[in-house]
Amino acid sequence: MLSGRRLDLLDPSPRDIEIEDIAHGLARVARWNGQTTGAHAFSVAQHVLVVEEIASALNPSWPNPWRLAALLHDAPEYVIGDLISPFKTAIGLDYKSFELRLLAAIHERFALPATLPDDVAASIKHADRIAAFYEATTLAGFDHDEALRFFGEPNELAPARRERLEALEPLSAEAAERAMLARFAELCS
Repeated sequence: MLSGRRLDLLDPSPRDIEIEDIAHGLARVARWNGQTTGAHAFSVAQHVLVVEEIASALNPSWPNPWRLAALLHDAPEYVIGDLISPFKTAIGLDYKSFELRLLAAIHERFALPATLPDDVAASIKHADRIAAFYEATTLAGFDHDEALRFFGEPNELAPARRERLEALEPLSAEAAERAMLARFAELCS
């Protein structure tokens, strides 16, 4: 890692995980395999910011640790990349097991439970699907009906938040990295 840490991917240690490495890596991993509009790829770092914002809006009473879990929900991708869900399924359980082991180490590093409560995990997954709907229709060329089939109806958000999501524009890698680090610092203060 750029921090100088050596991360054993088969047996990840929380001691070898740094938020700067996560933000740096996620800011350089493209969502949608890079098949998005804009001058920059839409990064996983920007995606996790969107998911955390949605999850927090849907759960205004959540404490900061659950918001942090939403921000870190795709953190393993800083070293393993962003695979589309159908491909993850095709690879099989070993891939998912590997990803979950790395996420558990990340959670431990940042004082989160290795396994989130079911309701928190479900809410983060729901926010992830809402974010995917808006990313798909705004940036990845999906029409509304196609996105509905894949991600469901994202109707729980306030109109102002929906308008912001409908205007998503990819940030540069540097801007996404800075934004993720800033949000992490807010949630940990």
